[in-house]
This record gives sequence, structure tokens and C-alpha cells, in this order.
Amino acid sequence: MPDVEVIAPNFKKRLSGVTSTIIQLVPVQRRMGVGIVTLGPGLPDNLPKMRWGDVASLWRRPAGGNHRIWHARRNNEMLFGVVLRDVLRMPIKLLFTSAAQRFHSGYTRFLISRMDAVVATSSGSGAFLKVPHTVVLHGIDTTVFHPPETADDTIAAAGLPGRHLIGCFGRIRHQKGTDLFVRAMIALLPLFPDWTAVISGRVTPEHRGFADALKADIAAAGLSDRIVFLGEVDDIKPWYRRLSLYVAPSRNEGFGLTPLEAMASQTAVIASTAGAYSEMIVAGQTGAVVPAGDFEALRDAVLPYFADPALADRHGHNALRHVRENFALEGEASALNAIYQGLLGKR
Repeated sequence: MPDVEVIAPNFKKRLSGVTSTIIQLVPVQRRMGVGIVTLGPGLPDNLPKMRWGDVASLWRRPAGGNHRIWHARRNNEMLFGVVLRDVLRMPIKLLFTSAAQRFHSGYTRFLISRMDAVVATSSGSGAFLKVPHTVVLHGIDTTVFHPPETADDTIAAAGLPGRHLIGCFGRIRHQKGTDLFVRAMIALLPLFPDWTAVISGRVTPEHRGFADALKADIAAAGLSDRIVFLGEVDDIKPWYRRLSLYVAPSRNEGFGLTPLEAMASQTAVIASTAGAYSEMIVAGQTGAVVPAGDFEALRDAVLPYFADPALADRHGHNALRHVRENFALEGEASALNAIYQGLLGKR
């Protein structure tokens, strides 16, 4: 603990976009010399961690410094940090990263007002903040998400019909626009026999009826063998590499990493205007952007790729180059490190 400068709490057991960010970012920050550890459940064993029993040691100042940084990404993590600093009088500075693109509740605004610094993950999320902030776009680990390399990265390895795959990954629910994707596939797949669609993601009990209705619509259209629900897969990375086209049709999103994961895998992307999607994609070069919730626009954006798979291939190559140049994880880590140094009073 004497060498720890930054604590990255994760107060959620199930995997989420925030958790994924921590899992990818912390090892890079450690390699860059940041004394950072995690705290909380739901994180892999390879990450540096402090124990709950170590929280008491935060009363002691770190070696060579006057403060540590508590980097929160959720309301409960902000509240815990406020208690540590303002109630228990521990020598820490509070940093919050905001991804939400919506008006914050009074409670959230209060917590944000107690922060020493605030980061927005996109200009869109920053527009909803009423305090000074710095925009730091998320990055992606381009060694973890990479282009196809082996026979396992092909549609043949998936054992599915057709020559080209289109995919939609994420929790199966109305917010994620899974129904828009399914409707587009029902409209287009009968016209293009070389294409097959895959859907991967968790179905929580409250959304079981939504998922069952989609499967019933697919069965009624006679497309159950060409619109395939994969469920939650242990490793989604090979599926990105097997795709020719990825679709992110969310109606509402915080930031949304899946388009970056797809593009880093050399896959063209069609995404809605939700989250930071429109800040990731170069329309007409790496994919397309459509209004959130607009089924017709989504269907019409998919059509050129179905008709010309070579277009998807060209945009996939462009997407890979775009991500490597503009969304490498090292860029996000460097930007955050600069904020850490400012809070710690260092250059």
C-alpha cells in the first residue's frame, strides 16, 4: 500500500462496460508506471488488488506523496469515496468518470459536485455535466482484439451456413435495439442467402419475454437457422473476427465499447447515434451511423454491405487502421495519467 497512488474501485459483481474498461485499462496503466490497484468483486485474479482490510491503511499517506486518488465510475463508488475523504478524513482526492448521456439526478449531481476532478468519456456525455471536466475517449487493447489470424477466425469454424456473418452483441433487451436488428435481418436475409446473423448476449429474467418474442418472430419467418442466438459465450473475441459486419443498434448507451472491439478485429460497423458511437465511426469509410431507434435507416444501411461483401471488407480494413491510430488503449491511459499527476501535484 505505501506505493499505491490510485485506487480503481469496482462495486459490481457482474461484467459490465465499466468493469470491462477497468480490466483492460489497469494493466496498461501499471506498465506505464502508475501505482494503481483495484478494489471490489467481479475482477480477474491477474489484476493488482487491495483487500477490504487494506482500506484502513488509506489514513497513511503514500510514499513520496500527500494524497492518493480514488477513481470512481459509479454512484456508489463516488459515495464511498466521499465518506473516506469527508467523514473519515483520509488523505485522498476524488476523480469520477462519467459515461452517461442523460440528465443526472439531483443525487448524482450532488456526488459529482463533491469530486476533485471529472472525466467525460465523450463530448456527448460531457454535454450533460454541469461542472468543469476533461473529455477522455475510451481506448481498446489492439493486442487482445485483433484481425483474423487462424482458421478458427472464419465462419467455417462457427459451423453456420453461408459465407458471411453479421453480428449484434450485448444484453438482449429493448434498450440495446436487439429487436431492430432482428427486424432488419428478417427483411434482408431472404434476399441474400450468403449471409447469416448471430446474436450474443445475456438475457436477464425481466427481459425473457422480449427475447422469446424475437425468437418467435424469427421462427415465423422461417429463419431460425440463419438468425442464431449464441447466448453468453465464454470468449467473444473470435466471434468479432468471424464477422464481416457488426451492428450496434442501441437506443440508449453510456459509451459502448463493442464497435471499437469490432473495428479492432478488422470488422466494419454500423451503429446508432447512441452513446459515443458516432464519435468512433467515420461514416462511409469504416461503416455507417444511423439515428437511434430508426429501423428503416438501420435496414437501409445494412443493404449495401449485403449486396457487396467487398465493401464490408474494405471498410473493415479502414476500421482497423482508424482504431489503431485514434483509439489505442495507451492513449486513454496516458490522458488519465496526466489527470492523476495534476491531482497529485506532480508534473
